[in-house]
Amino acid sequence: MELAFIPSPSRGVLHLGPIPLRGYAFCIIIGVFVAVWLGNRRWIARGGRPGTVADIAVWAVPFGLIGGRLYHVITDYQLYFSEGRDWVDAFKIWEGGLGIWGAIAFGALGAWIGARRRGIPLPAYADAVAPGIALAQAIGRWGNWFNQELYGKATDLPWAVEITSTTDGRVPGTYHPTFLYESLWCIGVALLVIWADRRFKLGHGRAFALYVAAYCAGRFWIEYMRVDDAHHILGLRLNNWTALLVFLLAVVYMVLSARSRPGREAVVEPGTEPSDGAGAPEKSDGSAADGEKADADADAADEDAPPAATADDTERPDETADGADRARDVKDGADSAKKG
Repeated sequence: MELAFIPSPSRGVLHLGPIPLRGYAFCIIIGVFVAVWLGNRRWIARGGRPGTVADIAVWAVPFGLIGGRLYHVITDYQLYFSEGRDWVDAFKIWEGGLGIWGAIAFGALGAWIGARRRGIPLPAYADAVAPGIALAQAIGRWGNWFNQELYGKATDLPWAVEITSTTDGRVPGTYHPTFLYESLWCIGVALLVIWADRRFKLGHGRAFALYVAAYCAGRFWIEYMRVDDAHHILGLRLNNWTALLVFLLAVVYMVLSARSRPGREAVVEPGTEPSDGAGAPEKSDGSAADGEKADADADAADEDAPPAATADDTERPDETADGADRARDVKDGADSAKKG
C-alpha cells in the first residue's frame, strides 16, 4: 500500500462554456512566455534592443511546434496510421506529443529566418535564449502530468505519480514521474548555462551548445526509465540514440568554436553599442588598443604641426631696439660725409 504519491488530474481539460482549457496547452504557452521574457533580459544585457527576442520568436515558436509534432508523428507513426487509428489525430497537438528534437531543429530554422531579416547573428541569439528554452521545457513537461503520459517504471516511492487512466493500454498504478525528473533537470540546466555564461563569457553559440549537451545528458537516463512504447535499436530506445548523437555534436561544436572563434560577439545587433567585456580573449577590454591608437594619432599630429619656436629663435625687445639705433648712427655718419 502506497503511503504517498503524486496524484494525477482526473482530466486534462476544463470547459469554460464552449471553450476547452487544456492543461497541456497552458504549460506550453506559459513556457514560451518565460523563455521570451528571460531571453529578452539576456539579449538587452548583451547589448541588443528590447523586443528583438519576441520579434524573432514569432518565427521560431510556430516552426518549433510544427517540427516537434512532425518528429513525434514520424517516430510514433503507429499511433496514427496503424489499423484502427484515425490519421486525423496526428493534427491534435493539444492531446500531447511534441518531440523536443524536432522542436529545436525547426525552431532554429524559424529563428534563423527571423534573425536574418534583422541582420542578427543566429549564434548570439541562441546564446541569449538558451536558458529560457530550458525553463520552457521544465514548465512544458507538466503538460504530460495533465495527460497522464510519459511516466517511468512502476515504483512505490513517496514521489511516485499515480496513473488512473486506462486509455491506450495504460495500467493504473504508481510509477516513476519522469516528467518531474526532466522538469527538475531542465531547471538545473538553465542555472548551469546562466552561471557558465557569466563565468566564462560564452559566445558564438557555445552557451546554446552547453544547454544542448547538458539536456541530452539528462534526457539519456530519463529516457531509459520510461515504459511507453518506442522504437528500439540495439537494445536502446530511439531517443537514447538521438540524445547520444546530439550530445557528441554539441561537445564537438563547443571545442571547435572555442578554438576558431574565442571570446564573445562585441555587437549582437546592427546599430547598437558593443557590450561590456565583449571579445575578452581577443581584446581584454579594448583599453590597450585604444591607448595605442591615441598615441599614434598624437604622433601624426606632431609630425604635421610646424616646428615650435625656440627661445634662441625669438628676438628680445632690447636687442631689437639696439639694432635700430645702430642703423640710424650709420645713416647720420654717411650724410655728414656727403656734406663735408
